Amino acid sequence: MPLTNIQIKNAAPKEKKYKLSDSKGMYLLVTEAGSKYFRFDYRFGGKRKTLALGVYPEISLAEARRLHSEARKLLKNGIDPSRFKKEEKYKLTGNGENTFNTVALEWFAKAKNAWSEQHAKTTIRRLEKNVLPFIGNRPIDSITPPEILSVLRRIEDRGAVETAHRVNQICSQIFRFAVATGRAERDYTADLRGALSSTQTKHMATITAPEEVGALLRAIDGYQGNILTKCALQLAPLVFVRPGELRKAEWAEIDFEEAFWKIPARKMKMRRPHIVPLSSQAIEVLKELKPITGTGRYVFPSLRTVERPMSNNTLLAALRRMGYSKDEMTVHGFRAMASTLLHELGWESEVIERQLAHAERNTVKAAYNHAQHLEKRIKMMQAWADYLDKLKKTV
Repeated sequence: MPLTNIQIKNAAPKEKKYKLSDSKGMYLLVTEAGSKYFRFDYRFGGKRKTLALGVYPEISLAEARRLHSEARKLLKNGIDPSRFKKEEKYKLTGNGENTFNTVALEWFAKAKNAWSEQHAKTTIRRLEKNVLPFIGNRPIDSITPPEILSVLRRIEDRGAVETAHRVNQICSQIFRFAVATGRAERDYTADLRGALSSTQTKHMATITAPEEVGALLRAIDGYQGNILTKCALQLAPLVFVRPGELRKAEWAEIDFEEAFWKIPARKMKMRRPHIVPLSSQAIEVLKELKPITGTGRYVFPSLRTVERPMSNNTLLAALRRMGYSKDEMTVHGFRAMASTLLHELGWESEVIERQLAHAERNTVKAAYNHAQHLEKRIKMMQAWADYLDKLKKTV
């Protein structure tokens, strides 16, 4: 039976403290001294906990029930009512240095220096849209795994499973930063392993069968569209850089004498300068372009204005016009093509990976590899171009 105001008023002290139950875990605790406390017993994270709802008569039965109802709603959403109460008190006292928002922005300010501009924009956008509105004002050391999972479930529920995994990775890095700076005890996302829906690894469509590569190269040479588009497609397999790096190539980066394309760090995904040795075939393509776009900034300017680089969709649309579907070949696929075939041709994995500008976690080693492998990369890039010529002619 639920409690009544008369029962509470008439509850007399006894030799030992005792409880008068209301409903769903809420009760009145009467002490030996006659004090009366509203309490709520519940389980969270497999542990039994108690939430203090207030002291009678300062808190009425109706008010206690209202607080009890709010606490149960928090539990339903994966939030510990006791922690939530402490955090509300925390916010009233100011001191926001340990909020998730503050730690996240501090982490982002330091981490973004090692990223490309686009990666930085994507990361902060994911935080601002998916995380900060829900747990941004919470002390980071009080956030629980169920609360993080609740945030990620919102993303999953709209069908963005891969984004949910990306956001979880971002949160993990923020928690680890909090641990390193003494503001959290551990990375709470570690408890969520296996909790999210699995994602299927997406591989960019590519062509690696030698006879099919030869057919693709012949199709590119026979392309009847814009000359800039044709040259970009001819250069793509020879240099196998990322599509954005190819589109944004500038004449100032091309060294014809040394036969190098020197891409500055600000343009690279990992924010490290990159050198692309240019084969004689790549030089030939660039020399064909020089009289056409050489007076401007970009090697491949937009078809609408020379002030901007070629559109992201230009090369992709050209592949489609040539008859290659999205499941057969992409512009990014030239990288996978080169990686696969160069490995099959027997080139060292470290040399290939360095030319692909993949991340090297050890920065000292990365700088060392850059110097050590350059001569090998020069030889590899020329041998690769010669191999592609052979495929065009004989396969």
